[in-house]
Amino acid sequence: MGRFTRPGPPPDKEIIILNRSTLRILTGLLLGAYAALMLLLYLGQGRLLYHPTPLARAPGVDPGRIGLAFEEVTLMSADGPRLSGWFIPARNPRATLLFCHGNAGNISHRLDSIRLFHELGLSVLIFDYRGFGRSEGAPGEEGTYLDAHAAWTYLSETLGLPAHSIILFGRSLGGAVAAELATRVRAGGLVLESTFTSVPDRAAELYPWLPVRLLSRFRYDTLNRLGTIDTPLMILHSRDDELIPIAHGERLFAAARAPKRFVTLRGGHNNGYRVSEEEYRRQWSTYLDTLSSPMQKTGSH
Repeated sequence: MGRFTRPGPPPDKEIIILNRSTLRILTGLLLGAYAALMLLLYLGQGRLLYHPTPLARAPGVDPGRIGLAFEEVTLMSADGPRLSGWFIPARNPRATLLFCHGNAGNISHRLDSIRLFHELGLSVLIFDYRGFGRSEGAPGEEGTYLDAHAAWTYLSETLGLPAHSIILFGRSLGGAVAAELATRVRAGGLVLESTFTSVPDRAAELYPWLPVRLLSRFRYDTLNRLGTIDTPLMILHSRDDELIPIAHGERLFAAARAPKRFVTLRGGHNNGYRVSEEEYRRQWSTYLDTLSSPMQKTGSH
């Protein structure tokens, strides 16, 4: 009879131990990569949000290029930066538009909009936020609010325009800036075009697997501000907007106080006003005509 030997451990035990060890290593690497990604997202938010470009001092990059008389203006923001802007007067203006542009480029990229508003009988003040165009400083949320207020001060104090003759207009991120300004001044009107409810809301849609609401250093909370404003409001948004879905505009409209109106455009985020130009002009003219009377709490979906 052969000698009895104790059976050894299952041959795959060592492999199982190795796999668990490998799993722990992989889990650690994934968690480390996730943490690094969140850190990069937190630190790099400004570069993700703002895309300024300088404004060259050369012919063809100002309203004179499209045949409009204009004045170069320098605005002083409350915390120090000097801001660059243009004032384009209209003859017998229906109102004056304080134009807060979006998060990219500079004022020279808005010449077609300036011409359109001028043709509607509006004087226009458009300015670059700090860090954009020729404006000093670096962009930031509180800074954009201060910069818009500097533009308001120029119109209301330097030019002496009555508050009721000034319309606050913001496109995309500029809508959040204009809405914030509307909580501090009594303007004649407020128009938001292609504007988001808030930065965290949009970021959560884009990155649902990241805790962006906890990480976000920028708020631009348009939604909550609209509930405190009773300035006559018009919201324009394209159903085809690929950057800020129209649902954002609809939520803003639902949260806003009357008088208010909603206008549905066609076209992308950056060209809806051109694709829908005929309707865009018509809605603006109607809005301007009704500023002196109660606006209907209806939309034009």
